[in-house]
Amino acid sequence: MADIRVLLSEEQIDKRVREVAVLINKDYAGKSVHLICVLKGSIFFTCELAKRLDMPVTIDFMQVSSYGSDTVSSGVINIKKELDESIEGKNAIIIEDIIDSGNTLYYLRELLLKRNPESLKICTLLDKPDRRVKDVKVDYVCFEIPDEFVVGYGLDYDQKYRNLSYVGVVENLD
Repeated sequence: MADIRVLLSEEQIDKRVREVAVLINKDYAGKSVHLICVLKGSIFFTCELAKRLDMPVTIDFMQVSSYGSDTVSSGVINIKKELDESIEGKNAIIIEDIIDSGNTLYYLRELLLKRNPESLKICTLLDKPDRRVKDVKVDYVCFEIPDEFVVGYGLDYDQKYRNLSYVGVVENLD
């Protein structure tokens, strides 16, 4: 069992998600948005954010992996689940749990832009700019965090710890 130190409390996360929702509501006033939840880690964040958006919202899911059961990205992008609906002509927002190297989001953004959305933006719960390898423009960032391995609020280590109501730093792994 790993030791986990709280980095962001449930209250801090809730407050910031509300603030980001206000920004999105302002940017898309009078329009509808199509949220693209990147599974599995983004499900908690997507649900909480969607509840706070004022405009008509549709949600679809993609599952993209570059980690496997490791704590660092392999750099190899695998699409495990494709979108069910077309994003052509839609205002789409990719919802991500964490961006570190930027490899996954760079690949995903390029792939989705070819599908002709009206607009495509990126929203992330966590951003680790110190690990960035690919330059990816992130439109909405809840928290910038240091280069530490984190779990909770949807983020996992080998499918464990997703259900924590906070984001914590894994201090040591067995």
